[in-house]
Amino acid sequence: MFLAAATGAGSSSSMIIILLLFFVLMWFFMIRPEKKKQKKIEAMRSALSVGDEIVTIGGIMGTIVHVTEDDITIETGEDKVRVQFKKWAVSSNVRADAAEAKEKEKK
Repeated sequence: MFLAAATGAGSSSSMIIILLLFFVLMWFFMIRPEKKKQKKIEAMRSALSVGDEIVTIGGIMGTIVHVTEDDITIETGEDKVRVQFKKWAVSSNVRADAAEAKEKEKK
């Protein structure tokens, strides 16, 4: 009887350890990289300045002509149409991405 109870307690503690290990691995391989990516995007958006060439989440390309705390204004197209966007709508900074790609090529 005592032996059966000891075996049951051992298997439940090993199951808990396996579940904890699973959650740690899931965090390490899924959640952590996503948080790093989000921080990188936030840093890019906060560093936007006049003259940067950007692409919005809708695919509109343009050059920044005015920056406020939450908004940017870009010029796009041949007619230099000005369009205002929220900073969260910027998906990439073309110049920064090109500079980053050149650095990676050097390594």
